[in-house]
Order: sequence, then C-alpha cells, then structure tokens
Amino acid sequence: MRKFFGTDGIRGLTNKAPMTAEVAMRVGMAAGAHFLRGAHKHRVVIGKDTRLSGYMIENALVAGFTSVGMDVVQVGPMPTPAVAMLVRSMRADLGVMISASHNPFADNGIKLFGPDGYKLSDADEVQIEALLAGEPRLAEPAQIGRAKRIEDARGRYIHAVKQSLPQHIRLDGLKIVVDCANGAAYNSAPTVFWELGADVVAIGVSPNGLNINDQCGSTAPALLQETVVASGADIGIALDGDADRLIVVDEAGAIVDGDQIMALIGASWARQGRLTGGGVVATVMSNLGLERFLEGEGLRLERTKVGDRYVLERMREGGFNVGGEQSGHMILSDHATTGDGTLAALQLLAELVTGGKPASELLHQFDAVPQILKNVRFAGGKPLDDSAVQAAIAEGEATLAGRGRLVIRASGTEPVIRVMAEGDDAGEVERVVDMICDAVRVAAG
Repeated sequence: MRKFFGTDGIRGLTNKAPMTAEVAMRVGMAAGAHFLRGAHKHRVVIGKDTRLSGYMIENALVAGFTSVGMDVVQVGPMPTPAVAMLVRSMRADLGVMISASHNPFADNGIKLFGPDGYKLSDADEVQIEALLAGEPRLAEPAQIGRAKRIEDARGRYIHAVKQSLPQHIRLDGLKIVVDCANGAAYNSAPTVFWELGADVVAIGVSPNGLNINDQCGSTAPALLQETVVASGADIGIALDGDADRLIVVDEAGAIVDGDQIMALIGASWARQGRLTGGGVVATVMSNLGLERFLEGEGLRLERTKVGDRYVLERMREGGFNVGGEQSGHMILSDHATTGDGTLAALQLLAELVTGGKPASELLHQFDAVPQILKNVRFAGGKPLDDSAVQAAIAEGEATLAGRGRLVIRASGTEPVIRVMAEGDDAGEVERVVDMICDAVRVAAG
C-alpha cells in the first residue's frame, strides 16, 4: 500500500503530512538517489506554480536533491508541461513540478517526471517509496550537488509551444480572452497568443500566492464567460493552476468541454492524415456522443480508467497521438509528453483561423447525450460488493442496453461511490442513477 504517492504524485494540505518541508526533503533524497545512474553529473529540473507554499517545498527539495549529489536547475513558476519539456531538452535525469493543479492555494503537491519527460511509472514510484522508508544515501562532501536558477526557461517553453503550429498560421484578427487562474501560465500563455498575432485580453494574471484558482481558471469559468461576452471576443481559454488542462468558451459565452475539443482535433487531424492509432483515447467518463461522432468519422474511441496517466499509457501502447479527458486534459503526443492547455488551445485556434466559422459552430461537433453523475458518500466497508447493489447495477445495465452506458466506480481519493449513466432518454437515465444510488445508500448503512 502506498503511503505517499497517489494517482498524480504526492498531494495534500500544506504543512500537514505528507505535504511538509520534511517530507519534501526526504522525497528529494529518495528520488535523487533512485535516479543516480551512471558516472555522469546528474541533474534535476524543478518548476512550481504560484502557491505561497511553493517557496518552502522548493527549498526543501533542493536540500534533498543536493544532499545526495544531484545538481538542481530551478526554473521558477512554469506550467507542468514546460517542466516535462525542459527535462528532455536539458538532458536532465529527473523533473519535479510543485503544484496541486486545480486545488485551492492551501494544498500543494509534487509531481515527478523521468528523463524521457513522462510521469513516473508505478514501478519507479514504488521504488522511491521504499527509499523513503529507509536511511538516505548521502553524498560525500565533495560530491554534494549545486543549485542554479535559469532565467530564460519561460522563453524556451514559449518557443517550443509555438513550434507546434505551422509557420503559415497566424492569429491576426482573433480576439482571445485567456484566464490563467493566477497560476503557472500567468506570463507564458498570454505571451504565446500575443506573439502569434492575437488581440489578447488576459485575466487571472496577478498571482499573490493565495489567489490561484480562486474564482478563476478552468474550474470556475464564470469570469471568463462574462469577459468573453463583454469584450466581444471570438473565443475564451481557461487554464488551471499548473496549465496542463483547459476549458474553452465560445463567443456566446457557452462552455466547451474536453470531449468537443477531442472531437474537433481528432476529426481534423484524421482528415489531414495526421491522426495515428485510428482514433482517440479518452476515459470512461467521456460522453457517448463523442463515441458516436468518432464512429461516424470512421474512427474509434478507446476508453481507459479516469486519470490522464491511464490515457497516456494507452496512447503509448496503441500508437495514438490524440487523447484526453472530458475535464480538459488534452494530450497531443506529437508535441508533448503530458497534458498542455496552451498547446491544445493553439490547435483549436488554428482550426478557428482555417475553418472560417465562429467558435460556437466549430466547437459543437456533436450533440452530447444526457449524462448524470451522482456521488454517494459512505462510512466504510465495500458497498459495491453488496448483492443488492450488484443486482441494481445489473438491472440498470439491462435497462440502458443498446441505448446508453453505465459507469460505477469508487473514488480513489475519498469514501465516495460515483454513479454515472448516460443515454438518449434523460428521464430513464435519471431513474437508473437514482435506483443504484438508493441501493448503495442502503448497503452503506
């Protein structure tokens, strides 16, 4: 059983275990020791978002890494995908992103990337956990690492993201509102769009350490919607705190989720001969409408468990280059090894430039079928093992057979059962969800 690593690194409330300076230093020692391979001078790249606690966690990690003999390159506030990119371009042995993504400022987290720029495998995390439980292997005095801050990291990332667009595509004439969530992309994202010629209205670009994701960003798009309509913009882009995902708003202020974005990019790339794998990878939560749309385009939808790491694993196994989540994680593996909200936004903007249609039309690729998700909290035990719950699930599956889908799963982070159903008949879908939720509540006592 893992004590520190969850589904996306280590995360928690700052100054409460495991997100303390002491644990961060030990993580630096353990991860550093694990990646000391060979006789070359080893290097780790550390980036962070704009949380107040980032200073504390960063310095603790620097102490840990240098104590085991690893040099540290600090790049300051940077998007998660920028750290992944810099690990590869700097030939580093390891990358670290200090962020709790879309969570409030009081939380923080530590995400680790291997030398290939991909998030660590389960095997690597298990071995680092084992090292955390033992005594650190400290370097001899003359072998202690050095720390260096580089100032041009942001420019390197901006250049790399812009390279994902063909040279002939410019954003002149487009008015874009970009909401950076007072997070890691507060400087880089507006600069990318401006340098490509867009008229940029930037919001959520005044971080103070406490306001990351606070009534802004991809999880709180109301401000973006209002600003797009009030300013007469063509489109709005909302990133989350570490800028690895996005939500889009069309010119009328309507929200566009990750399913529509995957539909647009997947179908367009297929027509251009750029799509690999014969389809798109998404999770079990993606709408049935997306699956039907892709089938109509001669493409397939591969589904995985919830979590961008599972999407990426399937993409790498099956040779896919487009994948993502309904929540806005977009992985375009021709250009990045992890989700990148700014990069995905550029692909959408390219479609907007070349398609000659308003965002409301371009980003409505399919009609989503009615989808209902309800959560049932329980005190303990395993309600899903109860025979009455299993019978209710079987009845729900039979009801929706051929007309919809049912997804039942236990949350990986809290004692909650998530019940999701979708289908063409909204009333039927709601009845199925309520029936199963009632059964779970009875079983949970």
